[in-house]
Formats: sequence, C-alpha cells, structure tokens
Amino acid sequence: MPNAHTARNPMTFPGVLASLLLVVVLLYLGRVFFITLISAILLAFILDPIVNRLMRFRIPRSAASFLACTFMLGVIYLLGLGLWTQVVGLWDDLPTYSRQVTKIVDSATQQVENFEKTTQDLLVPKRLREAQPQIADPIPAGKRPKRAVAAPPPPPAVQEVRIKPEEGQLVNAIYEHLSGFYDAALMASFVPFLVYFLLSWRDHFRRSFLLLVGTESSKENLQRAWDGVANVARAYLVGNFLLGIVLSIASAAFFWFVKLPYWQVVGPMSGFLSLVPYLGLPLAVIPPFVAALPVFPGLPAYVLVGATTALFHLIALNLLYPKLVGARVHLNPLVVTIALMLWYLLWGGAGLVLAIPITAGLKAAFDNIPSMRAYGRVLGD
Repeated sequence: MPNAHTARNPMTFPGVLASLLLVVVLLYLGRVFFITLISAILLAFILDPIVNRLMRFRIPRSAASFLACTFMLGVIYLLGLGLWTQVVGLWDDLPTYSRQVTKIVDSATQQVENFEKTTQDLLVPKRLREAQPQIADPIPAGKRPKRAVAAPPPPPAVQEVRIKPEEGQLVNAIYEHLSGFYDAALMASFVPFLVYFLLSWRDHFRRSFLLLVGTESSKENLQRAWDGVANVARAYLVGNFLLGIVLSIASAAFFWFVKLPYWQVVGPMSGFLSLVPYLGLPLAVIPPFVAALPVFPGLPAYVLVGATTALFHLIALNLLYPKLVGARVHLNPLVVTIALMLWYLLWGGAGLVLAIPITAGLKAAFDNIPSMRAYGRVLGD
C-alpha cells in the first residue's frame, strides 16, 4: 500500500524529466504546426477587440469575425502590393547595384593589398629587401662546355573524365530545398481560417475548457488565466506594433531627408527589424546599407546612416519599449535570454520572434493560478 508521501507526490524527478524531454521532442518535430497555430492564436488575440466593437452594432459574432479577418487580409495585401512595386523598381536598378558592388569589392581588395605592402615595408627593412645573394661561378663563361639541349618530351595525353551525376540526384536536391518552403507556405495558408474559427468559436472554446475542471474555484482560476494570457499577448503585440510604426516613420523620414532610394520600403523594414530581440541593431542597418549602394560611394555616408539607425534603436529600446511593452510583460532578463536561446534552437528564426510572447503568456497563466504562482515569480522581474 503506498504511503501518504507517495500519494501527495505522484510525479518523481525522472518522470518530470521524461515528460519535459517528450514535450521538447514534440515541439521540435511539429515545429511547423505549432508555429502556425501559435501565430494564429496571437493574431486572434489582436483582432478580438475589433470583433467585440463590431458586435456592439448588433453584428453576429461569425460575421464580425469574417469582417475582422477580411480587414487583416486587406492590410496584408496592400502591404504586399507596395512591397512588390518597390521590388520591381529594385530589379530594374539591379545592374547599377551590381556595378557598385564590384567597385566596392575592387576598392576593398586594393586596400587590403596596400595594407599588406605597408605592413611588409614596416616589418622588413629596405636594405634586406634590396640585398640579393651573390654566388660566384667557378667556371668562366668562355670555358663552359656547350651541352645539347634535348627537346622536352611531349606531354602525355590526358583523357577527359566526365562525372555523370547520379540519376535523380538533382531532383532530390531541388525537392529537399523546396520542401521546406512548400510546407511553410502550405501551413501559412491555414492561418486565416484558424484565425476566423478562433474568433467565431471563442465562446464555445472557453466554455469547453471550463468544463474540463470540476470546482467553481478552478473554473474561476482558469478564466483568469485565459484572460491574463490574452491581455499580455495583446499588450505585447500591440505595443511592439506601435513601436515599429514609430521607428518606421522616424527611419523613413530620415532616409527621405538624405535622399536614400526606396525609403518608403527601407524605412518600415529597418524599423520593424530593429524590434528583433538581440539581433535588431545589425538587422536594422542592412536595408539602408543595401539601398545606399548606388548613391553613397563614400564611407562617411554609411557611418551617418548606421549611427542614426543605431540611435533610433537605442531610443526605442530604452525609452519607448519599457512604457509600451515592458510594463505589461514583467519578465526578468535572465528568463528572456534563456527563452530566446531555447526557442531559437527549437524553431529557428520564428522561435526567436515568438519566444517572448510565449514566455509572457506562460507567466500570465502562472500568476492567475494559485498553485503555480511560485513559477510565475521565478519568471517575473
């Protein structure tokens, strides 16, 4: 008969460790599915206030959800259309970019060669470079016997060897490279439908989750956890979106002032890339540097663009981010760093973007469940 201690602690340490390893394996193997599902849930949290406002005009929830999803798709279409227009113009200017890149590479190569020559001149004295070893010839030139120079033998015939690729190897390589993009595009096509069903069936899902627990106190805790996760996710995403808009407007205005080509696209790209955790600053300077290739040949212009982009990035993270985002997330820096490392290893770049909202959602759920508040304090600041 098990004792009282075993009954109170049914999960041992090996069991907990095995469960965590199983969860990690499932998250890694099903990363495309989970990334799609979590992205749809986050979008549903953003669009839910729009649905609630439309329902105040006595619009049914299903119709309001359809209108909200249509609005989201319309915004994405307009953004994609503007991006495609700029890409077409960039394609026309591609020869100019190619020539400028060639000039930069040639200039960099020349500078490297000059640096090597200067270094050699400094390390090796001039008298040593000019001194040549003189070896005396023991036989005078007039008494040296003449030797018949034999003709060199003809080079052996080299048979051309052609390596034929293995049959089907090229097709397999192309399939392996394109299968990942195909899977991502296929799963992304489900996002609008998932968002619509999450919005239109929200009340049904909530009632079903509440029925999983028996007591009224547990239902109240689950309801608070649901609302806490929704509020934190919505605050994080909306705060980052507003911060990205502010950075985009400031960057686009500066790029227009310095006559940077394609500032309409480069500004928003730089602004939103600046929000990527830990990699925001190097990613934010790439679009303006690429756009500046055909018009800014000198180094001072690149220094000005890079310094201004870095200034916008620092102002946004140190002054605006704590007010718009940090006040609702409450994650300590160590937990944020570990979460970014873990989710990046599991899901790559998508994990780097989703790490903070996932961790903040877990903390919000822990904070609203009395038995798990200790875990929320561990994650908090």
